[in-house]
Amino acid sequence: QVQLVESGGGLVQPGGSLRLSCAASGSIFSIKSMGFYRQAPGNQRELVAVIFSGGTTIYLDSVKGRFTVSRDNAKNTVYLQMNSLKPEDTAVYYCNADLQVARGVDPYDYWGQGTQVTVST
Repeated sequence: QVQLVESGGGLVQPGGSLRLSCAASGSIFSIKSMGFYRQAPGNQRELVAVIFSGGTTIYLDSVKGRFTVSRDNAKNTVYLQMNSLKPEDTAVYYCNADLQVARGVDPYDYWGQGTQVTVST
C-alpha cells in the first residue's frame, strides 16, 4: 500500500508565496519521478512541475521562474515552492509519484488527495 500525503495549501494574496509538500510512504522500491499537477474548475488537470530521480525537472510554461520543485530522496518527499503567485494559479494541486513497489514490477502512478491553493485579495 502506497500513500501520498500532501500539505501546505491555503489562501494567499497575489504576489505571495506558498510551499507544498508531499510525502510518499508504504511499500516503495524506487521512485522514478515526483511532482505536482493542478486542476481548476472547468479545466483539465495539468502538469505543474515534475522532478525525476536524476534531478531533471520540467515545468509548466506559465510557472517557470516562479515555482521551484525539489526532492528529498531520503524522505521520499517532494516540495513545490510557489512564489509570485497569481489568481490564475488558483486550483486544487495534486501530488503525483511514478514508482515501483518491488523490483521487476512496472512503475505505476500514485496520487495524493489534493490540496486547495487560492490566490485572491
